[in-house]
Amino acid sequence: MKYFALTVLLFATPALAEPRNADPFPVISPDGSLYQAFGGHDGLVRITDDLMVNVLADPRTHDFFVAAKRDQIKTGLIQIFCHVMGGGCEYTGKDMTEAHSQLGIREEDFTALVESLQKAMDKNHVPFRAQNRLLAAMAPHHREIVTGPGKG
Repeated sequence: MKYFALTVLLFATPALAEPRNADPFPVISPDGSLYQAFGGHDGLVRITDDLMVNVLADPRTHDFFVAAKRDQIKTGLIQIFCHVMGGGCEYTGKDMTEAHSQLGIREEDFTALVESLQKAMDKNHVPFRAQNRLLAAMAPHHREIVTGPGKG
């Protein structure tokens, strides 16, 4: 039930128009307290490691990651999450549209990824409220990631 509620949160968050040159990943915890709730850098490494295990084990997401540059994906996720949580990192990867436009990700694929992330956060004892804050911060990127059939 928790996974359903958080998935609804992702889809219910309005897509806000961002001005050009705006930070695509605004900091939501300037004091770094959210970053600390995730265990800092080491915690984010553990979470992204577990996330990769989860997405590879899930038949709904396996094909997106089996041949992907997983270390590059993990590095990008750590940078994004660290930045958003006020950990002082800078994201140096591709923008979300460029990174996902050719993948054909559908709603159900995106939902499966969110579930895998939630499982990784649970395994690493990230408080539920902290999980929700991160997911809400990432929700606007749904429109850049879901590009496959049935989008809309």
